[in-house]
Amino acid sequence: MTLSRDPILPSPDAGALAHSDALLHRVQLALQAAGGWLDFADYLDLVLYAPGLGYYSAGAARFGAAGDFVTAPELGSAFAGCVARVVHRLQATLPATTILEFGAGSGALAADLLVALRGSPPDRYLILEVSADLRVRQRQLLAERVPQLLPRVAWLEALPEAPVDGLIIANEVVDAIPFSRFCLAGGDVMALGVGAGDGADALAWHPRPAGPALRAELAAAGVGAGYPDGYLGEVRPRAVPWVAGLAQCLGEGLALLVDYGGTGREVYHPDRGGGTLLCHYRHRAHPDPFLWPGLQDITAWVDFSRLAAAATQAGLEVAAYGTQAHFLLANGILEEQPDAEHLVRARRAREVGELLLPGGLGERFKVLALARHGRAWSQGLVMRDLKGAL
Repeated sequence: MTLSRDPILPSPDAGALAHSDALLHRVQLALQAAGGWLDFADYLDLVLYAPGLGYYSAGAARFGAAGDFVTAPELGSAFAGCVARVVHRLQATLPATTILEFGAGSGALAADLLVALRGSPPDRYLILEVSADLRVRQRQLLAERVPQLLPRVAWLEALPEAPVDGLIIANEVVDAIPFSRFCLAGGDVMALGVGAGDGADALAWHPRPAGPALRAELAAAGVGAGYPDGYLGEVRPRAVPWVAGLAQCLGEGLALLVDYGGTGREVYHPDRGGGTLLCHYRHRAHPDPFLWPGLQDITAWVDFSRLAAAATQAGLEVAAYGTQAHFLLANGILEEQPDAEHLVRARRAREVGELLLPGGLGERFKVLALARHGRAWSQGLVMRDLKGAL
């Protein structure tokens, strides 16, 4: 995501504030039913996914210039072109190739990927999308961009019944899985949940002693002795069953998980005492998850070490791990377009710069490649393979 760090946020209009108030009322009802305390992951379930009200379920524009953040596929077609080269390698070996995309967002990646593959399209393109509104938007975009390939596209609301041979891709999906928050206080682990704040409609952090599940997650991450008092962080236990479900979906082929984050040692470094939680609103980042529920994205870094361990346990091979820049460079992002017009080449150069620049998307975003029955196509996926650091 490309974001400004300007702390001054534009004000929502009256309609958006009314929408947020309706969702806040839903949160307050849930708090009452739960005795006044919600785990932060349960709060995220409501503010991100409550039907008709949650951030990803309410129908407003979330991606691109008109939304709150820009993903790599929204910048242009370069990212999809690199993924298409991976698909070509799979097609050279597999008798039939299916692409399964988890959480297709605006549909930009699916559209650009099918355009790039129109000379040798996949047998099927499956999109697993939980948002009914996004499914409509994706279908409209694909009907405009690749109408001749639309019969090959199908939308799913649950995991496919049979494994698929080919490519599974999840771009900025894991970071949208709700997470819990914790802090270390007085030698103990506290779960940071949500409760009533000062004021009739306010919400605030409410700590309570962590339960066994949270303590087990922190033990798996190595967080404990030697960490400073007051240390804050986030854990995403639901990512483990999510990876197990993904493993069930993959027959022979590759899965690419692309997100911002790092290894467990990086995400839970003792010096990262404030955690990685960020909220995204109108291309600005800020730290308050209780501001305007339903109008902003709320996320945290992905622990790729945890994903890799879960994948191995589920029977997959970790084929590669590296920065997004090294993935894109290994898959032809710098190949010239000699027939392109000058303005097209200039626009492409700006896009490539945003995708590769150190300190930006190129380094903050990582690519984890998982394989079943790995062959030659699982080699050379990144210029510098860092899977040994996981």
